[in-house]
Amino acid sequence: MKLVVPQEIIENEHRVGVTPDCVGSFVKMGFKVFVQSNAGLGSSYTDESYKKSGAQIVKKLNDLYSKADLVVKIQRPSKINKINEFSHLKNCNILTLMYEQKFKSEFNALKKLNINLFALERMPRISRAQSMDVLSSQSNLSGYKAVIDAASIFNKAFPLMMTSAGTVAPAKVLVIGAGVAGLQAIATAKRLGAVVSSFDVRASTKEQVESLGAKFIEVEGGDSGETAAGYAKEMSKSYKKKQASLLEENLKKTDIVITTALIPGKPSPKIVTKKMVDNMKVGSVIIDLASEFGGNCELTKHAQTVDYKSVKIIGPSNLPSSVAQDSSRLYSKNVLNFLVNSCESGKFKSFKWDDEVVKETCIINNLHKKEQKK
Repeated sequence: MKLVVPQEIIENEHRVGVTPDCVGSFVKMGFKVFVQSNAGLGSSYTDESYKKSGAQIVKKLNDLYSKADLVVKIQRPSKINKINEFSHLKNCNILTLMYEQKFKSEFNALKKLNINLFALERMPRISRAQSMDVLSSQSNLSGYKAVIDAASIFNKAFPLMMTSAGTVAPAKVLVIGAGVAGLQAIATAKRLGAVVSSFDVRASTKEQVESLGAKFIEVEGGDSGETAAGYAKEMSKSYKKKQASLLEENLKKTDIVITTALIPGKPSPKIVTKKMVDNMKVGSVIIDLASEFGGNCELTKHAQTVDYKSVKIIGPSNLPSSVAQDSSRLYSKNVLNFLVNSCESGKFKSFKWDDEVVKETCIINNLHKKEQKK
């Protein structure tokens, strides 16, 4: 079977779908791996490193996609300038991050093709799928990088310092949302010496937050704030009112805010209001990891830095891409584990269509439906 790894064409995307360390494992599963020339350079993986691992390097897109069985990408297929990825996708399985509710035009174009599309962000949150969970692996690095970027922008030091010239007070960091990104942000901020607190609507996250050495900010009398799948859910108006009052008081004392709150399938909840920002300290920094889906702060603009009354509100465009070498490697391993899940005796022949992780992630199965009719 032919596994294809194209170079990403979306701006500011430096990751690659498969890294050289995983190529050997794909080959053992029965794949022949074809990588577009320079596809890994943005992640510091050279064509030579792919060749040594057993992949073939292809320069022309027509040759790359010809008779492809499986296409592994980071970003959704797109048409940008002279490159039309849709025209190359025929009779193949595509593994990618799709977000079809946000990128409807691309999704509608893909629905017309004879393909199977697996949206890896839809991986179910079950224990056996943890090693396949692309969102977790990428969010983990986003949480880390958000704190590193905040530390470089913030005009004070993070840790407590006792010097002969006086004492430097530690930075105060508030992390909103204690999912994978939030927990890594907490851990990173603590390592840098900050005083850290965290807020999440899910009461079940309190123990995790406190185990990392952060203070958990809790709305009294609220429900669990959690869906059966373990994600945060939309809260009542009464809860939101209490939440706003509690956060406003805490934000007055905060230097850096990292927001990570997302609700699957819906725009990001607006948690930090303009009024709250008005009362924040001079020189404060907000990094809004939910900016691509509308942002958790009312003033956030995706892929931009907003200077508002001496507070910087940053909506990063693609944090995992800024640590592309590691994020690509983890993504590649997630994809490998996903395919291993459908292997028999170590070989991949087809997806196990009755398996939960396959059913949940496959959002277009035009090719599979035709095979069933035959």
